[in-house]
Amino acid sequence: MAAIEGGVRTLAPARLSRRVLLVAVVVAGWLLATWFAGLRQGLLFLIGVGLGGALAAVAFGFTTGWRVWIRQRDPTGLLAQFLAISLAMVVSIPLIAAHPQELTGAVGPLSVSLVIGAFVFGAAMQVTDGCGSGTLYKAGLGNVISIAVLPGFIAGSFLGAAHLDWWLKLGNLGPMTVQQFVGTTPAVLLQLAVFAVLAILAWRARKQLHTRWRGPGIFVAAIVLALFAIGNLVVAGQPWGIVYGLGLWGAKVASALGYDLSTNAYWGRAPQLAQIAAPLIDDVTSITNLGLLLGSLVVAAWRGEAFPPVSPTVTQWAVSIVTGLVLGYGARLAFGCNIGAYFSGISTGSLHGWVWFACAFAGSVVGVRLRERLGFKS
Repeated sequence: MAAIEGGVRTLAPARLSRRVLLVAVVVAGWLLATWFAGLRQGLLFLIGVGLGGALAAVAFGFTTGWRVWIRQRDPTGLLAQFLAISLAMVVSIPLIAAHPQELTGAVGPLSVSLVIGAFVFGAAMQVTDGCGSGTLYKAGLGNVISIAVLPGFIAGSFLGAAHLDWWLKLGNLGPMTVQQFVGTTPAVLLQLAVFAVLAILAWRARKQLHTRWRGPGIFVAAIVLALFAIGNLVVAGQPWGIVYGLGLWGAKVASALGYDLSTNAYWGRAPQLAQIAAPLIDDVTSITNLGLLLGSLVVAAWRGEAFPPVSPTVTQWAVSIVTGLVLGYGARLAFGCNIGAYFSGISTGSLHGWVWFACAFAGSVVGVRLRERLGFKS
C-alpha cells in the first residue's frame, strides 16, 4: 500500500521491491537478447515489451472493441483502432516506398483461404476473448483462459501453415496493395478517407459511450502502439506480426519430436528450415512476442493485478483449448490476425487487410452470440 509521510506519497517496501525487480527483469531480458542475438533483437525485445505494456495498461482489446460495438454500439474501441492504424499508416507506406530494398509490407494474397480463415478467426476470437495480440497479452497477465488457448493457437498456426499450399490452390489472386493501383500518397489519403467515413458512421450509430473505457487512456495507447509498430518496421525491416512466430514455435516442437518437415510445402522451404534450426530469439517475430508477454506481465504485476481469479467450467476449458487451435489455423489461412492482417496489413497498404477486416468482423457477429450461448462473461 502507498503511505503518506510528511505530505509525500511513498510506496510500501514490498511494492517498491516488486517494481524494482520488474524493471530488473526487463533490463536483464534486453541484455540477454542483445548479448546472444545482437542489438537488433535486443531492440525488438524492448519494442515487444512496449507493445505488451500498452495493450495491457488500458486493456486495449481489438477483440473487445469489436464486441462492445456489436453488443452495445459503443464505438470507443473501434475509433482507437482506426487511430492507431492510421497513424502507423501515414509513416509506414511512404517509408516502405522510399526504402523498398530494406523494408517490406504485410502484404498477403487475395484468396479463398483469406475469406474462410478470417471469418472463422473472427468467430473464434470472440469465443475466447482474444485475437493474436489479445491472447498473448492476456496470457502474460496470467489469465488462465488465454493460457489454455495459447498452446492450441501455436499448434493451429503450425498446422495452418503446413496446409496452406493446398488451401491456396482453391483460388488465389496473389498479393495486391492499394498503392500499386493509385500511388503512394493517394493510397494513404484514400485509406485515411475510408477510416474517416467508418469512424463517422460508427459515431453516428452510437448508442452508448464509456461502457468499458473512460478517459483518453485508450487513445494514448493507440498512439503508443502506432509508434512502436513503426519502430518494429524500421528495426525488423517488416511490420509487427504475431502468428508466424507462434507457428514457428509449433514447428520447433514438431521438429524436436522427430517430425521431418523438409518435405512440407511451407516448412520445408530453406528460410523456414533455417529458422527452425536457429535459436528462437533469432526470429524477429518471436522475440517481439516474448517481449509482449513480458510487457503485459510487468504492467499487471506493477499494479498487483497479475493472475486474475477466473473459474471456468469444464465446458469452457474444453472450448478454449479447441478454439485456440481454430484461431491459429484460421489466422494462417488468412495471412495474419488482428495484428498481421488488420493492423499491419492495412497500415502498409495491403488489400488483403481490408478483406480480412470485413470477413473477420462478420465472423465476430456470429462469435459474439456463440460466446453468450457458451456462458462466457461478456
